[in-house]
This record gives sequence, structure tokens and C-alpha cells, in this order.
Amino acid sequence: SYLPSELNAAYLYAQFMKADEIITNRLSAWDLYYKSLEELEKKGYIQLPTIPKECTHNGHMFYIKTKDLNERTKLIDFLNANGINSVFHYIPLHTSPAGKKYGRFVGEDVYSTKESERILRLPLYYRIENRDVEYVSEKVREFYEK
Repeated sequence: SYLPSELNAAYLYAQFMKADEIITNRLSAWDLYYKSLEELEKKGYIQLPTIPKECTHNGHMFYIKTKDLNERTKLIDFLNANGINSVFHYIPLHTSPAGKKYGRFVGEDVYSTKESERILRLPLYYRIENRDVEYVSEKVREFYEK
């Protein structure tokens, strides 16, 4: 079991007291990303997150899916050159060092690796400014409109 230190508990308590504000801000930024990048999805350049109608989310992260690993790598480089830190996120468990050492993969890898190579997380954090979301979105659009 993990017991947080008093310092960690105090930090988390302060976040709990502001949870509604934090989530509202994150959802606002999430929505702005979505609206700003929707046209790229309509043109077939990227895929945006899908939230099923019966579900809600808390704006934990905003990601896009590129065509493939090569395109994602080029986009990461382009964004980094423009002062934007964007990262890939998921590595399939069966390809991780621990997965290779302790696990085993059964069957055919039809989706996991391919999808993990397409995901790109865009900056999203509490108190991210609208102008920052707009700048990131502008640079993503610039990359695809070249």
C-alpha cells in the first residue's frame, strides 16, 4: 500500500478544494482545442478524441491522432521548433521493457502498436491561457496546411 506523506496530502487537499475550478478550466481549454482543430479532422488530416454521448470527461488531456509514426515525429519536431512541447503518450505494454520481460503477447497486434504510434498529446494544464491553446492550434494547422 502507498501512504502519501503529509506534504503530498496537503498538496492534494489544496487541489481538492479547487477541483471544480481546475476541471472547468481544463474543459474550457479542451473545448477550445477541439473547436480550433475540428476543420483539420473534417479535411482528413487528423483524428480528434471521441467522447461517447453517454460519457463525460474531465479534460485530463487533449490528443490528436496523426496518420502514422513518421507524420507524428515530423509534427513533434515542427512544434518543438516553434516552442511547443508535445509528446507521445502510450506505448503498448507488450512492447515495454517490463512487458517484454514479465509478460507475453498472445494473438495478433492489429491495433495497439499502430494506434500508439499515432497519438500526440498537446499541452493542457490548469490555467493554460486561451492564447496558448490558440497558438498551439495555429501551429498544428500550419503544419498540415503546408
